[in-house]
Amino acid sequence: MTHKRLAMNSFCAWDGDTLVLNILGTPSAKKDAIGKAKGKQLKVSVTATPVGGRATDHMVRFLAKEFGVTANDIVVVFGRFNVNKQLRIHSPKNLPAVINKHLSQEAKS
Repeated sequence: MTHKRLAMNSFCAWDGDTLVLNILGTPSAKKDAIGKAKGKQLKVSVTATPVGGRATDHMVRFLAKEFGVTANDIVVVFGRFNVNKQLRIHSPKNLPAVINKHLSQEAKS
């Protein structure tokens, strides 16, 4: 199944029950972490090295735990071999604080 890129005004948006995230990845980091928003991207650092898509695969597994889903619930729309990525997370059970805060502020405006 192919997913079209979703043009977004921020780093995250809902597409039905799927959360779409624009990510600025940092491979070979000291620890796996979800950082702050930088423009229209969310910074996500992973410890894996950027060889053959391994850092992206590691990021998907890390984010699956953070969002309370399986790795199969996350689709890399684009950016598998790039630091700029868009991910689609189907029916996330948890929202990390930075995303929850952003979405609740967006809902108020």
